[in-house]
Amino acid sequence: MDERSIEEFFHARGMRMTGPRRRIFAAVRELGHATPDAIAEAVERDGGDPLPLSTVYRTLDALAELGLVAHTHLGHGSPTYHLVDHATHVHLVCLGCGGVADAPLSVAVELAANVRSARDFEADIKHMVVHGWCRECRSERAEEDA
Repeated sequence: MDERSIEEFFHARGMRMTGPRRRIFAAVRELGHATPDAIAEAVERDGGDPLPLSTVYRTLDALAELGLVAHTHLGHGSPTYHLVDHATHVHLVCLGCGGVADAPLSVAVELAANVRSARDFEADIKHMVVHGWCRECRSERAEEDA
């Protein structure tokens, strides 16, 4: 969504696209996946006045309610936010090094179908996180076990 479309989106809902909202949305767009702390740091680097973390959280909540951003929990810490149109993959989180990689949604389609069939439950795979071990960490674990 470009800047003008976002302005119109807010206006159509009786809301203003304020400076802080614009800056926070731009930071989410720039970072791809980011915690509120990382978003606040990016906003601080954009040349404008620093924003309180509470403003970042409130704005992220408002953007999520409007359907512009979504969040997922990659671990036990803060949620990670991203643009809704970026929700085209499954998150793979390494339990060894903490690295995060993406896999296409197609890798989880069969799992979602099986869950629906077995439990009559519609899985939202766009927010799916799979924890495991990356290639490097698996290799290190295998060496330690040997």
